[in-house]
Amino acid sequence: MKLHLQFRKTILTLFGIFFSIGLFAQGNGKITGTVSDKKTGETLIGVTVKIKGTAKGLATDVDGKYALTGLSSGKLTLVFQYIGYTGKEISEVEVNAARNTVLNVVLEEASSQNLTEVVIKGSFKKESVNALYAQQKNSAVISDGISSELIKRSPDKNTSDVLRRVSGATIQDNKFVVIRGLSDRYNSAMLDGGTLPSTEPNRKAFSFDIVPSSLVENLIINKTATPDLPADFTGGAIQIQTKDIPEQNFFNFSVGAGYNSASTFKNFRSGTRNASDYFGFDNGKKQLPANFPTSSQIINGLSPEQNVKALRSLPTDWNIYSRSALPIQNYQFTLGRVKELKNSGRLGAIVSLTYRNSQTINQDVIRDYYDYDYRDDVYKFSTNIGALANFAYTYGKSKITFKNIYNRIYDDQFLSRTGSNQNTQSDVKFYAFDLLQKSLFKSTLEGNHQIGERNAKLNWSLSYSNILNDQPDQRKVSYTRLFADANNPDVGYSANVSTLGKENTRLFSKLNEDSYAAAVNYSLPVEMFSQKATFKAGLASQYRDRSFDVRFLGLLLRNDDTDIRERPLNQLFGRDLLDANIYKLDEIPNFQDSYTGNSLTNAGYLMLDNKIGDKARLVWGARVEQFNLDLQAKQASLSKVKQNYIDVLPSANFTYSLTDKINLRASYYRTLARPEFRELSISSYYDYELLAFQQGNPDLKRTSIDNADIRFELYPSAGQIVSVSGFYKKFKNAIETLNSDATSTRTITYFNSDKATVFGVEVELRKSLDFIAENDFLKSTTAYANVSLVKSKVSNPSGSGLNLKDTNRPMVGQAPYVINAGLQHSFLDDKLNFNALYNKVGRRLAIAAGVVYPAVWEAPRDVIDLQLSMKVIKNKGEVKFNAGDILNQRNTLYYDQNGNKKYDGSPADDTLSSYRAGRNFSVAFSYTF
Repeated sequence: MKLHLQFRKTILTLFGIFFSIGLFAQGNGKITGTVSDKKTGETLIGVTVKIKGTAKGLATDVDGKYALTGLSSGKLTLVFQYIGYTGKEISEVEVNAARNTVLNVVLEEASSQNLTEVVIKGSFKKESVNALYAQQKNSAVISDGISSELIKRSPDKNTSDVLRRVSGATIQDNKFVVIRGLSDRYNSAMLDGGTLPSTEPNRKAFSFDIVPSSLVENLIINKTATPDLPADFTGGAIQIQTKDIPEQNFFNFSVGAGYNSASTFKNFRSGTRNASDYFGFDNGKKQLPANFPTSSQIINGLSPEQNVKALRSLPTDWNIYSRSALPIQNYQFTLGRVKELKNSGRLGAIVSLTYRNSQTINQDVIRDYYDYDYRDDVYKFSTNIGALANFAYTYGKSKITFKNIYNRIYDDQFLSRTGSNQNTQSDVKFYAFDLLQKSLFKSTLEGNHQIGERNAKLNWSLSYSNILNDQPDQRKVSYTRLFADANNPDVGYSANVSTLGKENTRLFSKLNEDSYAAAVNYSLPVEMFSQKATFKAGLASQYRDRSFDVRFLGLLLRNDDTDIRERPLNQLFGRDLLDANIYKLDEIPNFQDSYTGNSLTNAGYLMLDNKIGDKARLVWGARVEQFNLDLQAKQASLSKVKQNYIDVLPSANFTYSLTDKINLRASYYRTLARPEFRELSISSYYDYELLAFQQGNPDLKRTSIDNADIRFELYPSAGQIVSVSGFYKKFKNAIETLNSDATSTRTITYFNSDKATVFGVEVELRKSLDFIAENDFLKSTTAYANVSLVKSKVSNPSGSGLNLKDTNRPMVGQAPYVINAGLQHSFLDDKLNFNALYNKVGRRLAIAAGVVYPAVWEAPRDVIDLQLSMKVIKNKGEVKFNAGDILNQRNTLYYDQNGNKKYDGSPADDTLSSYRAGRNFSVAFSYTF
């Protein structure tokens, strides 16, 4: 709570600074852009940029950027000059006082034969295309990305939407990323140069919808590794860079509303609702009071007075409230300010606030397997608030940035279940009230400097992040009635308030993690074998400190009383019973479930970027990572989990340019996947939706992966690509999920498979359709598709003593194919844009088979999204229409009992979970001042 109060004060202070920067507003024309090397894509520092025929000019900053301000409307010619490079003169650069003109330029190294100054002449339109083309082609690694310019022309509203357009990436539930068919376990995310912490307590996942798309400078997915990247990925490393200094002053607001066919205006059931819920914060009444008895006090026994006092202090409202589900609401406000200082210095700031509220219903969720035949109705009230505050200052050949992001998710869920349990020969009514509050705060201070006469670069960063997962008072109550009494009017459903297990407790848990990181990187241009090269070295360190506290409480009848157990839910724990001391407060001893953990990762690397002749390039080197982890359950008798190891991780990325439009690439690299704290803890948690326990494994080892890639790239023109890739991955000790059921009690846990291999082919196409016929309509239409075909094979661990159902199987989370396709068309000079998107992820293994229970599979589903955006009010406003998941196919997890590799439903297959989430339709309006 202190962190949240501190953050609010910080944001208010930043807004004060921010609005004072608003006095910087200027009404004159401006030209901004970036200058980079044509062959390497590296930005160039200190390039002289002049307006021809005048004395007005400046030099590019440490990011290779420039900004010419105070310009009158009209057309100008700009001259770009840099020592050792052929100069450029760009004409037809139009300046408009109402907007910023962006001109990115690429320069080429001068030939050694050119003893006199040479200047190449070109036009604004041609050079803009050249810059985008060079950016695509000159990546050092196999990667796919999207720039802010392309984002501007899309109707995407946040990073999650943008990622759907990047080759080979699929986003599920706005936070789980699938790259080349590999699940989130083997992917990583970085925000502004630092690792983005997981927002999920039980798995590695990131909320990609927390960053508005308008604030993304660029987004890149690295599919191969270089020594300067963290080593814990193998599918892809997602790098999101947010803007810091805006191109011009602006204020933007966006208002949106959405309709879900399964939820909106339908009857919505939930527990008590407070006004603060709509702002993402509980009012505090669901928390345990400060003077609540400790675990030891409860286990040792309370006096009658202490027992009654403790019971009264717990939340007592068990009513189920009904109301109409409101439409989805979205609001976003963004402010950007920039001031040009003396000596080409610049001061900029961007602040953004976002808000989203949704009320969703998953009706008639099928859970029909083995002894269970249930139907669930799940109601989720969700509020998401976010804030971003970025500040930057450039001076001379240096730049300092201070970037901050905060996101809070408030998910309040109510589940109502009916059905039967053959094992207990009874009909069941089950209720669960479940509130989960999650927050993420990340702050990064970064500096970039050019040093000395040899254009050496120094980059440093310091960052802090905090993750909070608070689950106050998860309440679960189960009523049962024997089949034999189904027709007896004198026998009702009876609540289980006589025994206490994790299936029917009141759970209070809190997870808090602080992370501190620092890094320094140094690069120096050198000459090797008569060719220019770049030497780069760096050090990095990250320390994580986590605490997890959980309590399992319950109210048990002191004496069994059928009349009390048959009371309806809102009277079962009535005040009259509490005051009469009818119930006893009890607690499951939980000292093995609570834990503390910390880890320290230290890394260093050396790498070289070598040119080999005129057409070849080799980026190679090695990274060394030292990892130390300590995890201790609060039960002192349990052994501490310790991991301490050093890994040497070599990599090499080779690129050969067959022509100006064709690249051949090959790479080898070694990466890791480390177990998370939760995966190592023996803490046990009952998942009432999956009807299983979840528990970690302290014996997990890290996964080591050897990777090899080849790729053919053809760039027909700027913004277009045709590529074919092949990849091979060999896993040692792959971390996977397993149905651990040797004792017949189903527990989902983690284990290391002996070995696993993954190999596949990826084909990408992004091409305008003007090759069919040369007309404006087809020229403005772009088709894009990405198809990954993947084969994986895993051998289960030998010598485990368990007779697992499957000896060889696919890798958990690995899809055999992923299809992303789309069609984009621009009308009326980009004033109207239409997008059609299609996605399908093949049938994949969700949980490996145990001794009793077979494997759990996730069925494939076809997803089609449609988007239409229209610019209005002199291009300052925009209206966006979105239709999401219009096919509304079922989300299904199942046991493939008949072994035909498809979902057939009951009785052929057993259904772990199956539901329709509903079609989504939304409209949003945004306006920029």
